[in-house]
Amino acid sequence: MTRREHVRGQAQEHSHAPVKWRYLVLPAGNPAHRLHAPLASPMRILGVETSCDETGVALYDSERGRQRARDGLLAHALHSQVRMHADYGGVVPELASRDHVRRVVPLARRVLADAGLDADAVDAVAYTRGPGLAGALLVGAGAAAGLAFGLSVPLIPVHHLEGHLLSPLLSHDPPEFPFVALLVSGGHTQLMRVGGVGDYMLLGESIDDAAGEAFDKSAKLLGLGYPGGPALSALAARGTPGRFALPRPLLKGAGLDFSFSGLKTAVGLLVRKVGSGPEVAADIARAVEDAIVDILVAKSLKALDQSGLDCLVAAGGVAANATLRKRLGDACAARGARVHYPEIDLCTDNGAMIAFAAACRQPRQAAGAGYDFSVAPRWPLMELGLVR
Repeated sequence: MTRREHVRGQAQEHSHAPVKWRYLVLPAGNPAHRLHAPLASPMRILGVETSCDETGVALYDSERGRQRARDGLLAHALHSQVRMHADYGGVVPELASRDHVRRVVPLARRVLADAGLDADAVDAVAYTRGPGLAGALLVGAGAAAGLAFGLSVPLIPVHHLEGHLLSPLLSHDPPEFPFVALLVSGGHTQLMRVGGVGDYMLLGESIDDAAGEAFDKSAKLLGLGYPGGPALSALAARGTPGRFALPRPLLKGAGLDFSFSGLKTAVGLLVRKVGSGPEVAADIARAVEDAIVDILVAKSLKALDQSGLDCLVAAGGVAANATLRKRLGDACAARGARVHYPEIDLCTDNGAMIAFAAACRQPRQAAGAGYDFSVAPRWPLMELGLVR
C-alpha cells in the first residue's frame, strides 16, 4: 500500500472520529528546524489562508522539512486585495469575502503547478479557522473542506496567530527554542515566550489598540491612503526626528503590556493644532513611527530580561517595518542577543504559515474529524489550551 492510499484509507475510516492533536513541546536547546515527532507520518499539506484581505495558498512537505523547515515549503502564492479596498480607505468585509471566492481555487492550481505536482499529491488540507473576518474565514474554510472531501484527505483547522508565531522558523536564519516572540500586526500586539511548538506563555499584550492600528489610524489622520502603515512609514523617512514629541504609553515600569490608543489621540490633537500640510506631515509621521518603535523595542528588551532569554523573533505584518527591524537589530546586538524575522513575503498573512503550523502539530492519526468545519472570528490563542 502506498503512503497516499494509507492516508486516504485512514481519512475515510475515521471521518467521524474526534480530533486528537499531538502538540510537540521541544526541550530547550533543540535546533528549531527539528520540528516533527519521529512517529509523525510524512504529509504534503495544502494550506489556505483567508482571514482578512489576502488570499494565501501554499504546499508544505513535512518530510522535506524535517532537517530544515524552509526546505519543506514547496510553493506558495498570495493575492493582496489592497487595490480593491484602497478606494474605501479600509477593508470592506463583503468585498473581501467575494474576492476570496474568486481566488482560492486558481491560487491552489498555481501552487500545485509551481510545485510540479497534481492534486493527488496532497495528503491533507489546512485552513485558518480564526481569528479574522467571519465571511472571509468561511470562504477559506469552505473551500478547504471541499478540497479535502474531494481528495478524501484530512481537514486541519489552524489558529492564525500560531501560524504567525511559527513563521520565523521558515526563514533562512531560523531561531532556536526557546525564544521571545513579538507578534505585531494590524489586529494584535503580544509578547510570548515560545518554548516549542505548542508551548507558549503570554508575557504581555495590548490593552487597547494594536500597533498596526496605531499606524493605520495615524495615517488616516494625516490624510494618507490605504494601507496606512506602509504609507506612513514611507512619509516618515523624509521627516525630521524630534520636531514633535508624542507620548509613549506604559513605557515606564516593569510591565510588558502595551497601549496605543493614547498615542492615536495625541496624533489627532497635534494634527488639529498644526495641520497636516506637506510642511509638517512628514515630521508628524516620523514622530508617530519613532513612538511606536520605541515602545515595541523597549518592551521586547524587557521581555528578554524578565525571561532570561537571548533570542527574539518578530512576526506579523508590522515586523516588515524597516525602522523596527533596524532598531531591534541594533538593540539586540548591543546586548549580545539575536533577533530573527520571517522573510518579508511571509510577514503578512500567507498560506505558508498555515500549512507549516499544521505540519508542526500533525494529528495522532492521518485521519481528520470529517469535513464539518467552523470558524472563530474572535479566538484568543489562550482558548487553544496552549498558553499559560
